[in-house]
Amino acid sequence: MENQEVQRLTRPRNRRKQRSKKRRKTWLLITLVCLLLLAGAGYLFRKQVVLFAFDAFMKKSVAKTLDESYQEIEDTNNNANNANMDEAVKPEKAEEPFSILLLGTDERKNEPGRSDTIIYSVVRPKDGKILLISIPRDTYTEIAEENKKSKINAAYARGGIKRSVDTVENLVGHNVDYYATINFQGLKDVVDTLGGVHLPITKVIENKQKIHEKLRIEPNKPIYDGEDALSYARYREDSDFNRTMRHRVLIDAVMARALEIKNITKIPDLMKVAGSNFKTNMNSSLIIDLAKSFYEGSMPTFSNYMLKGTGAMRDSIWYYDPDEKDVAYIHDLIGNWHDSNTPVDQLMQPAMDDNANAAGQ
Repeated sequence: MENQEVQRLTRPRNRRKQRSKKRRKTWLLITLVCLLLLAGAGYLFRKQVVLFAFDAFMKKSVAKTLDESYQEIEDTNNNANNANMDEAVKPEKAEEPFSILLLGTDERKNEPGRSDTIIYSVVRPKDGKILLISIPRDTYTEIAEENKKSKINAAYARGGIKRSVDTVENLVGHNVDYYATINFQGLKDVVDTLGGVHLPITKVIENKQKIHEKLRIEPNKPIYDGEDALSYARYREDSDFNRTMRHRVLIDAVMARALEIKNITKIPDLMKVAGSNFKTNMNSSLIIDLAKSFYEGSMPTFSNYMLKGTGAMRDSIWYYDPDEKDVAYIHDLIGNWHDSNTPVDQLMQPAMDDNANAAGQ
């Protein structure tokens, strides 16, 4: 009798435990299904998830850092803001084609700053296309405000951004809407923050001449760190053409690496690393909107072109004489890209001279 009474009393308690276990199992199953669904949605809509996270957690800090890098084009004589430039540009949202002068500077201690990379670019946001026209740093052209010719990189050394912009505008026959400069030292730190970049190096790259700084890069590495990337940009014992091409390759590699999903969360760190090494007159909202539009779509496609010319010695100094026909072609090429009505398949065609050399893509 006592055993029966004990069983009668404990039976409801056991039933409650069993029901409790079933409920826990049910909630665990529901939670697992929800996690799987979220993981699946995160994979299928990973760009949207990343963009949501960026807007929610990173946008303000990135905008703040970009605002700190904002710098108007300064007048050479009095360092005042260039009012004409302010009136000509500054759209709040990038939709129509616009140009950016990209300058890679190599500013070292006890040396004047030099613009070793000079690229006139046109961005077509709606088409997801970017034109990069490389201008060799030794290009022999008239320097703005000096009424005499010299190497084009002398413009930056003598008059900073303002003189570089004016000199490039005179050469290519079109306005510069924006500029962006980054010191090579900053580029090195950016590459390291990204965990390195992929570079197409198939043979040893090494400076051997005594007048050049020592550097050596081993070929066929799966990834190259910031020091290798910096050496890749600075190597100078082949041709100005190849050196300029390497700069374009490096820009492409850094952008591709930065747009990888796993590196999106590093954007605030990248901004901090760039810091004082990066200057631009593009406002932060424009940069963020442009980056997001490219990220939401497919990776932007680049069309590369380099100003053609020949080497020449003057007073024991080597210069790069631009081909006048090619300069004329570049004028037309940029005009094509700036015209929003130009069909995408005709962007690289000259506007006026059908016999001009075809541009490399």
